[in-house]
Amino acid sequence: MNAKRTALLLLAIALLGVLLFTRLASNALMLLMDRNNFIPAEASILTLAPYVINEGSSSYWLYAEDGSNYYHFTYEPGREYLVMSKSQHCPAFEKEDVRTWCHAQIHSAP
Repeated sequence: MNAKRTALLLLAIALLGVLLFTRLASNALMLLMDRNNFIPAEASILTLAPYVINEGSSSYWLYAEDGSNYYHFTYEPGREYLVMSKSQHCPAFEKEDVRTWCHAQIHSAP
């Protein structure tokens, strides 16, 4: 019984760590609250960090990032989002202004 209790405690601590130190809870809530939201194929529900959210009646992300890329949600059919690698060095780059991005790739939503 003691080993079972220890295993459950370790599992609870691990789950709490995932919830506290990743973006899982906030991204899951975002996906549940608005059907326009999605996680780009290149990203993970654990690491995608939206930093500009639409201020209208819907609350989908407009700009997001993870460890490797920046993302911009265009809401245009067939080219729903743009991806730019963080390794790109663009002159006058501003992560909240897609017009300053260089070598961004166009992708359709998953």
